[in-house]
Amino acid sequence: MSVTKTTTPKKRNKYAPEYKARLGLEIISGKRTVAEIARSEKIKDSVLYEWRNEILEKLPLVFSMALPSQAANEREQELEQVIGRLTIENQALKKASQWLNGLSRRSERS
Repeated sequence: MSVTKTTTPKKRNKYAPEYKARLGLEIISGKRTVAEIARSEKIKDSVLYEWRNEILEKLPLVFSMALPSQAANEREQELEQVIGRLTIENQALKKASQWLNGLSRRSERS
């Protein structure tokens, strides 16, 4: 009699981005080697090389991201000015409306 053993597929480990970044930076800086990290953290070295390569590939984006935040600050200031102008216009229109309502009530009484 033969017993067949069914195996379930092994779940993939999910690592936090901060953890990946920390280990990747250790590799890039030379603080520890890929082999040392793989052994101590029980992670395949191929995974560590992927993380390192991803960091090196995306590193230039860090410097290009500063420009959109500057543009966002300028846009925010522009919108604040528009809000201020609209607020003043709204107050003026409310006063004009109250004044016109007062005139129309006076003319109805006459």
